[in-house]
Amino acid sequence: MPQAVTTAATNVTQTGRKRWTGRAVVVWSVVAAVGLALASVAYLWAERLTTERLRVSGAQRLEVYAGSLENLLGKYDFLPGTLELSDDVIDLLQKPEDGALQRAVNEHLERLNGLAGSTSIYVSDLRGITLAASNWREPNSFVGDNVAFRPYVRDALRGRPAGFYGVGTTFLEPGYFFAHGIYRNGRMLGVATVKVNIERLEKTWIQGTDKVLLSDEHGVIFLTSVPAWKYTTLRPLSADVRRELAATRQYYSHALTPLDIRYEPTRDDGVQFVTIRAAAAGSGADTSRRMLSQRLSLAPRHWQFIYLSDLSPARSNAQTAFLLACLLQGFLIVLYLYMRQRRRSLRLKLKAKEDLQHAYDNLELMVAERTYNLKQMTRSLSDEIAVRQWAEDKLRETQNELVQAGKMAVLGQMSAGITHELNQPLTALRTMSDNAAVLLDRGRIDDAKANLGIISQLVGQMGTITGQLKAFSRKSTGNMAPVAIQPAVANALFLVERRLEQERVGFRLNVHHQDACALCEGNRLEQVLVNLFNNALDAMAGMDNRQLTVSIDRQGSRVLICVADTGPGIPDDVRARLFEPFFTTKEQGAGLGLGLAISERIVVEFGGILRADQAPGGGAQFTIDLPISEQGAVHG
Repeated sequence: MPQAVTTAATNVTQTGRKRWTGRAVVVWSVVAAVGLALASVAYLWAERLTTERLRVSGAQRLEVYAGSLENLLGKYDFLPGTLELSDDVIDLLQKPEDGALQRAVNEHLERLNGLAGSTSIYVSDLRGITLAASNWREPNSFVGDNVAFRPYVRDALRGRPAGFYGVGTTFLEPGYFFAHGIYRNGRMLGVATVKVNIERLEKTWIQGTDKVLLSDEHGVIFLTSVPAWKYTTLRPLSADVRRELAATRQYYSHALTPLDIRYEPTRDDGVQFVTIRAAAAGSGADTSRRMLSQRLSLAPRHWQFIYLSDLSPARSNAQTAFLLACLLQGFLIVLYLYMRQRRRSLRLKLKAKEDLQHAYDNLELMVAERTYNLKQMTRSLSDEIAVRQWAEDKLRETQNELVQAGKMAVLGQMSAGITHELNQPLTALRTMSDNAAVLLDRGRIDDAKANLGIISQLVGQMGTITGQLKAFSRKSTGNMAPVAIQPAVANALFLVERRLEQERVGFRLNVHHQDACALCEGNRLEQVLVNLFNNALDAMAGMDNRQLTVSIDRQGSRVLICVADTGPGIPDDVRARLFEPFFTTKEQGAGLGLGLAISERIVVEFGGILRADQAPGGGAQFTIDLPISEQGAVHG
């Protein structure tokens, strides 16, 4: 009988264990399924979030590129119309056989072309025959060419000022053409044309694996950061379009082959993806690359900017989020098992806790006595702290005034470039206002209104310049906040842009971390960058190769801004004293030697370091090492 009871109890225990094991298998299976689903959600969320960041960054770059292009073209839009103010041009159109008059107009156009910085300027009669050109001295001069087949000439002859991008048929040099009719007493005598080279914008579009391209209304790519894509098409061209392009010779002898690209349907949130074969991008491998596509239309020219963002970061972040989700769930499971085991051990520690509480009560009495003694010591130190605080406030105020004085000195050094930058639109304003008066006297109200519109645009440009100078010259608040590095570099570059153009200095911006933000004060950071830019330009004076390079990178919890030049470099004996106040290697009267000392002081106040080294390719390199801010820049 006892044996039978024991056997029954054993069977019941084994049955209970089997039931518990079965429930555990079901529970853990459900947990694994839920965990896999959550990890998949994390994957999709991370991919969508990174894609949205790429979209925002690409949209910002498109706006910057479009603004740069419009600014470049806007500088020359009014130039063809001013030629009708020249009596020699009017006389030549009325007396095309006068050789002396033709030479005078040729020389006038040659001088005007040099001052404006355009590619060429030429004047044609009503038949489209070029009577005078700025390149009249060259063997392949435009003089005598018939340009009536060009759309911009036909539009101008119809009384509509025109703009047109095309490849020159004489030198095979691409450019943008501005055309405007030349009138006298309300009668058209001919057409003035200005050609501008916009190819140099491509050099600023190189951004790692991302691609930038600009296409016309037919989908022909004529500007791009990928040389292999130039003069290809976004889609196959119809026979009518090809006949039209052949008639106008817009792209002359280029084949205009379609780019190997496949478009995916646009998502509900407006995001579109495209797939481009790597072989089409020049890699030679038979693979495809999926990229984020964003477009920006440029009216009224019917052009379209396209920015293609590499999706590799999105895939990488999504995979990382998936792995982190799996690891987090595994950690939570281990934590649950640990807490379950810990509850069992807590019962054994209750007695020890009671003893510890008794000791704690005694400790409170000791702490109260010690606190009373510390309060007495604190009262005696309060007066000394107040005095030291006053001294520190006075020192900080003096340092801020020195920084402001250094800023004003920088503006003084740049006064010549600023004056030229303002004189140029002022000269155009005077010309256009005089022209408007002439047009009003002649009863050409519409043309006068157009001139007044151009005057308004020029005033807006001058307001932009003075606004940037006002923002740079204002006193810094001294408050630390997250500051976006790339806009700060752009603001500082604005103040030395004229000097870069005058001294023919190349500029390159290498951005290795798009959204880099540093914890500092934006206005003072721009002051440091302007000092470093000016020092670099001074160092490269007289050098054959002048290149200014700015790099933005991130190393751990630090942001690095490197300013490198191609000057003679920094000798070792000079580097040891480079940041000493009043130490300078410039000629007497060219500087006080305070720029680098003030800049180092500002960077140190930000919690950073300013270093001077030899650039890898020769020249000097200054590195601003600042603490990074993960909160994002504060825009004001």
